Amino acid sequence: MGVEAHATNERVTGRRWTVRLDPVGRGRADVRVSCSRPACAAQVLPSAAAGRTAAIGHLKAHLRAGPAPRPSAQCACRAEECHTHIRPAGPRERPVPWRCGGAVVLAVITDREGRWWQVMECCSRCAAAHPTGKVVATAPAAEAAARSDGFRADAAGPTAPGGTATPGGPAATTPTFSAAGPHFSHSATAAGTAVPQQASAPRSDHRSDPRTAPRSARPPRRRPPRGRIAQRLVPHDLRPVALRDELTELGELFRAYQARTEPDLAMLADLHARKAEAFHAWAEATADTGLRLDARRAEQAAATARLQHLHRIGQAPDGEGPAVARLLTAPAQWNHARSVLAHVAENAPLPGAEARLLVVMVTLRTAQSGVGNLVGQDIKGLPLHDPQHLVEQLVESGWLGISGTVEELIASRPENPTRITVPSLTPDENDPGPFTFGRKLRPKLSGWAQRVVGEKKLRKGKTEADVRLLALALATGSDGEGRLGPGGEGIGVDILSSWCAVDPGDLPALVDRLTAADWLAEAEVTDTLLTGKLTERVLPLGCPLT
Repeated sequence: MGVEAHATNERVTGRRWTVRLDPVGRGRADVRVSCSRPACAAQVLPSAAAGRTAAIGHLKAHLRAGPAPRPSAQCACRAEECHTHIRPAGPRERPVPWRCGGAVVLAVITDREGRWWQVMECCSRCAAAHPTGKVVATAPAAEAAARSDGFRADAAGPTAPGGTATPGGPAATTPTFSAAGPHFSHSATAAGTAVPQQASAPRSDHRSDPRTAPRSARPPRRRPPRGRIAQRLVPHDLRPVALRDELTELGELFRAYQARTEPDLAMLADLHARKAEAFHAWAEATADTGLRLDARRAEQAAATARLQHLHRIGQAPDGEGPAVARLLTAPAQWNHARSVLAHVAENAPLPGAEARLLVVMVTLRTAQSGVGNLVGQDIKGLPLHDPQHLVEQLVESGWLGISGTVEELIASRPENPTRITVPSLTPDENDPGPFTFGRKLRPKLSGWAQRVVGEKKLRKGKTEADVRLLALALATGSDGEGRLGPGGEGIGVDILSSWCAVDPGDLPALVDRLTAADWLAEAEVTDTLLTGKLTERVLPLGCPLT
């Protein structure tokens, strides 16, 4: 009894300290790095990145300078009665009252946002219970045995503080880190946290034959690396092993997909489907409600990605009619087409429907860089009464610049195009321009407008510029089924007349022309709204409202 009481009295509470990264003030970029150790002064760094680097460097210095975990130390979590990390003992496991279970280790835990790092001297069970916990060093088993022998031999010779045996007692040396010190890596992860790595254990002189080396001199057994998927760590002890391997592989496949330069929606749908199945199995194995919710979200993501893939390739989902093979396939492309038309409506340099139509086509030729090429057929193919005079007006207004004369532009052929510029669309250091789409999308948008304006029946019917402007407006103002307006509720007459540069009273005649050209069906014009739907023939030219 006396020996046990002496051992309890010698027990010391596990060490714990924290390095934090906090903002200095609202609206300021600089941050403060502080350490809970009394001798450490706070630092102020100019940015969060610099602060994070300084915080990790400060923590590394502590880990290099500090001693290894002490086998006799009381678990820091247990000392604070942290019930979250204490697991009930099994029928064959009777942990001592000062430890939850396992050897004493030095662990580093951190939050997922990388705002604080905490070093804790605790038992290995508590370290494993932290989702972000990483073991930096472990107290050697031989050291614990030597310390235990020292307690039992207390009557023969007491052990002096610091671990040096007094004459007459056994020696118990305090383990220290290797010369390289424990490594606390600052490699970026998806959550923005730093991941500490295992420190190497002290080596003994028995290097020729590892089997004859003492147990304390052998390197610690390393656990296999833990996988990560959807900001979750895959437990290394998850069973069945096939589920653990599937989750780890899926995490790697998702990260590889994110690194792709081009999307593959079919592949993404398959990945989400596999993730849903794996998360359902994980939830059954752990009874975790959060995993079940993640599995349902993965099922929804798989269905959405698969539907987008079918729409992109022009196929229909199972049990539905044929999908529309649209000229512009993605919602982002539809929105960019609408942005071009809206920009022209607000910034048209000349009045009238013919000028508006010419400005639309020239804008689409020069939208990305403010520079493009035109040939005479591009202008003469539009329904313009005097194209040369109209181009001259655009040049005189300063909106358009051409290389050469207007006559040369009208006479130019595809093998010798005319260079044109639109200064208001040319980006510079202070103004990136009104449009955000890239160089590859610009010709797609231009080709789409060319198809709408030059549609066969509109061309054969010799429709005027205002009718073709209305066709552009309706193509971008209908839903996926061709119904006009959001939810098929119609489009305002004032909006359409402003876009087509005509009086509201002239709009019914334009609608009749589109109906005769088999563009519109069930069309009805009131004092405020135009309702109806695009015919199935022109649905591929539509840009549905999303």
